[in-house]
Order: sequence, then structure tokens, then C-alpha cells
Amino acid sequence: MLNIQKIDDGVIFEVKVQPGATKNEIVGVQADALKIKINAPPVKGKANKALMDFLTEKLGMKKSEIEILSGHTSTTKKIKVLGEGARTKENIQDLPSISIAYDRRV
Repeated sequence: MLNIQKIDDGVIFEVKVQPGATKNEIVGVQADALKIKINAPPVKGKANKALMDFLTEKLGMKKSEIEILSGHTSTTKKIKVLGEGARTKENIQDLPSISIAYDRRV
């Protein structure tokens, strides 16, 4: 189950990235993280940029509303999405095969 933590200015959740895939796609949830395959290689930030572009498109957000908080050189990353938490939760729930636990701690 994907764990989403609500914070004052948005939400935080974890993503498990598999770079170098044949296409960009959401696979599901793995160990409380959203698993995403990205077709960019893990070189010079290309996979991170591709991940941010992919999440921006899938969540219907602006690029300025999404950032990687930690895990820039890891396959497991903490993602912060700015904005109204309820809207973001709804956008994430609309992703295929996603089950969510919503943590209201700040």
C-alpha cells in the first residue's frame, strides 16, 4: 500500500524507480513505494528528469509543484508534491493499481 504523508504545503511519498526500461510506466506499489519504470538511463540526472516529467504528466501538475527530496542517486526516492493534499491524493488514486494509506502527520 502506497503511504502518502500530508505536510503543510503538500504531500510526500516514495517512488522506486527502474531506469533503463523500454518505456515509461507505473508498475504498481512495491514496499510502500510507487514503482515506476523509466526509459532514461541513470546517467547525469537523465532518469531523474524523465521521472519528474512523467510524474508531472501523470498527476496533472506543474513541474514547479514536484521535487525530489532525497534519493537523487538511488532508485528509491522521496517525492514532494506541492499543493492541496486532497487534490494530490485524488490524482495519485487515479493512477492504475494504486492502493493508498494517507498519513496526516505533519
